[in-house]
Amino acid sequence: MKKAAPKFSVEEVLRATGGEVISKSSTVKRFCGISTDSRAVAPGNLFVALKGENFDGHDFVREVLEKEAAGVLIQDEEKVVPFLTRENTAIIRVADTLIALGDLAHDWRKRFSALVIALTGSSGKTTTKEMIASIMTRKKDILKTEGNLNNLIGLPQTILEMTKKHEAVILEMGTNTRGEIKRLTQIASPDISLITNVGPAHLAGLGSLDAVRDEKCDLFLNMSRNGTAVINLDDEAILAGSERWDGKRVTFSMGTGADVTAAQIEKQGLKGISFRLVIGGRDKEVMMKIAGMHHVYNALAAAATASAAGMDLETIAEGLAAFVPFSGRMEVIKLQNGAYLLDDSYNANPASVREALMALKDLKGQRNGYVFLGDMLELGSQAEEMHRKIGMLIATVGITALFLQGDFSPITAAGAIEGGLVPENIFFLSRQEEDMDYLKKHLKKGDWILVKGSRRMKMEAYVQKICEVFGCNRSNHQLETVT
Repeated sequence: MKKAAPKFSVEEVLRATGGEVISKSSTVKRFCGISTDSRAVAPGNLFVALKGENFDGHDFVREVLEKEAAGVLIQDEEKVVPFLTRENTAIIRVADTLIALGDLAHDWRKRFSALVIALTGSSGKTTTKEMIASIMTRKKDILKTEGNLNNLIGLPQTILEMTKKHEAVILEMGTNTRGEIKRLTQIASPDISLITNVGPAHLAGLGSLDAVRDEKCDLFLNMSRNGTAVINLDDEAILAGSERWDGKRVTFSMGTGADVTAAQIEKQGLKGISFRLVIGGRDKEVMMKIAGMHHVYNALAAAATASAAGMDLETIAEGLAAFVPFSGRMEVIKLQNGAYLLDDSYNANPASVREALMALKDLKGQRNGYVFLGDMLELGSQAEEMHRKIGMLIATVGITALFLQGDFSPITAAGAIEGGLVPENIFFLSRQEEDMDYLKKHLKKGDWILVKGSRRMKMEAYVQKICEVFGCNRSNHQLETVT
């Protein structure tokens, strides 16, 4: 379905961005659609010439004008001098095109009455976002962040897709630099905000766990005082960082004393996890088709957020039960030889690796387990120590063999050996064909493989290769169907 294009008059763009029209002969009065990608520009669009470390949108002004873009938003006037006299083209200069893009999105967001939900966290935020969406879509027409569009470019793009039909918007926020969450919150102006957890992620850019906490908690502190903060009572960092929030709050916890809790949590093996969801003194059984105890926390976070949005207990429970994990995030794939592949290859940090390893331990039981692990990136000065600790943890899970990829592989291997894994069962990934030889000889029915690693490690290539070698049906991977 074709996405609706936001419409801005030239005056509205100038008012939102503080920009100035610098073209000499422009007769353009209005733009239909905003684009940051020269390849996707359509006639009538306003092209925003973003600048980054490895690209400069100003270099593509000629191309977008040939595609009949109605205007260009620029910050470097020298690069567009040849186009200043072009007919029917509005060239608008701003101080910073990235800031201007956010300003346009903020202006567009204010035109609608839809409930805006924003969430961030060190791990689990995308899965939690999808759980919230699974709940909300049962009663409302929603818009949500797709893929990894959770940064200062992607979040505005999602907001600019808002239309009158949308009743709720669910926005994921990511960060690796101090100040990003504050800016994203200013753009989105959320009504409800959630921080799933605070952990050691993006330390290279943020520096310390305290800085991670402060960055994440900027979501609460820059939200309207009329908004609602959804708070994880079991995360001490969130509790400390949210002390200055004096507005409405909805809490969740594995223990008692929270607005949303869980009771009678039971691991159901390949069927998933069951628990009783407790909200406001009432409870209802939920059976979730997803592996890993940590997903109960994600479910509670989603339930608390949906409750803050006015969803009733029955709708929340139904939405959680209907949630299905998606590609690369705790996706269980049954191989044709009867073994199982746990694909959690989308991304990795120390917390999410620990959670995946614990899920593997539970699922495999006494069967053999094999781990394909790529480096965890953006950990700064703590990278070596954290890889060593993960190696030691791997040894305690009781796996049969460990396959490593990345610059920190020797550190992880040393930690695994220190934890008791024999060196003969540790392999450094090189060529996929050779890497599969061991599995071809040893992988048997009922065994499990976990694939995990940071995004840039591209561990999904090993998922694909394993599926090619052993055969699988990815369309039939849901937990309830693989038993």
